Amino acid sequence: MDARIQQSVVANLSGRPAPITVGPFVIGVDPGTDSPGINYATPIPGSPITATDVTALIAAFRSAKRKPRLEYVTSTAPDLEALLLGAGFTVEERHEYLICTPATLTVPPTPDGFELLAPSTDEQRIAMVSAQHAAFGGDTAATTADATRMARLQSRGGIALMAVATADAATTSSGFTGSDGSGSLGAGSDGAGSLGDARMTVGGSNMDVFAVAGGGQAVPPSDGVSEVAGIAVREAYRRRGLAGAITADITSRLFAAGAELAWLEASGVESWRVYERIGYRPAGKRLYIAME
Repeated sequence: MDARIQQSVVANLSGRPAPITVGPFVIGVDPGTDSPGINYATPIPGSPITATDVTALIAAFRSAKRKPRLEYVTSTAPDLEALLLGAGFTVEERHEYLICTPATLTVPPTPDGFELLAPSTDEQRIAMVSAQHAAFGGDTAATTADATRMARLQSRGGIALMAVATADAATTSSGFTGSDGSGSLGAGSDGAGSLGDARMTVGGSNMDVFAVAGGGQAVPPSDGVSEVAGIAVREAYRRRGLAGAITADITSRLFAAGAELAWLEASGVESWRVYERIGYRPAGKRLYIAME
């Protein structure tokens, strides 16, 4: 299982607009953003790795003007962490990943007052990513670059999903912070600016951008495996079951499209419980490690 999950990470990074292969590593480079959460490396399962390989990896990051950073399933490269620490890397986080199959998935009903929709225009994609930024504690609006990135993910067979509040559930409050989701956001912001009172069109009518309560996405499946990430709900819309509904809907769409296995990471006890309720189970460990 660990090797299968790790190979899916390799495939995901190889699908970036400008991937770089450096010996036993793949760096997923996206020229549209310098976010370390998007531009990172991972080892190719089964490849021997030396200190010389790590030195070459660092040089490749520097050449690409990106922060040296890796995410990987630890068991697939058991000696790599020591090599990275010796080269000056510092551990950011250790996570346990969870997996879900069609047999374990439970799809709860969508909470009253919300619709789950796939964004189909750049305006909708910007609204969705803006909601993710806000939920994860950011204060910048999404940009056209974020919309382009999300559209590219969808065009390659990935899934994007946003939760839209109806009139009964909508709020115009702008004090949204924190997160009840997990995983790498997978859609950074290239520009600053207030979320303000931007509006979007959903179902033929204008709606305040804050009516987009949250969202999430899944990368294009590789060999039947896909990562679900960026599950986020604005603070004002939490504790209504939205995080579980978004995650389950994305996972269900993956399986309907032929995927056999979905995986994700939980950022804390609360999100862990959300994912377990819909059928995700712990399966292995991953490491986030970077060099300033």
